[in-house]
Amino acid sequence: MKELNISLKIQFCELNELSQSDLELVEAAKEMTLTSYAPYSRFQVGAAIRLADGRIFRGSNQENAVFPVGLCAERTAFFAAQSSAPEVPPVCIAIAAQTQGHFTQQPVTPCGSCRQALLESEMRYDQPIRVLLFGTEGVYIVPSVKSLLPLTFDGSELA
Repeated sequence: MKELNISLKIQFCELNELSQSDLELVEAAKEMTLTSYAPYSRFQVGAAIRLADGRIFRGSNQENAVFPVGLCAERTAFFAAQSSAPEVPPVCIAIAAQTQGHFTQQPVTPCGSCRQALLESEMRYDQPIRVLLFGTEGVYIVPSVKSLLPLTFDGSELA
């Protein structure tokens, strides 16, 4: 039997160590947690995605009593960006979450569905999307969505 080793290199920094551009994106994600509709989980997530032309699109999670019908913050922001500017690739996404009026201490990562949607965008534009994951203890900086989903299903299996 062969064993594979998959590793992930991410950066961890304090909020004040971010560039002005990254800080702006994280702050937009934090603000978007306030627009979340999360009466069931009470877990409010906000996301902000920057396109290559500098525009920022925002999103928040939107729940529904029929749980699969809701939508995550990451895909809300991403789909808004893609429907408004399909020709412009996304370059960075920031994600923040809070519960009971307090931001999470540890950064929160995107779910598998959001990772897959963002990964397809990386493949579509052939460029990585940096991921900024905010927590009150610090920010994870991930170089690409593919780093978060190393064993990918990329559609080539469908051919």
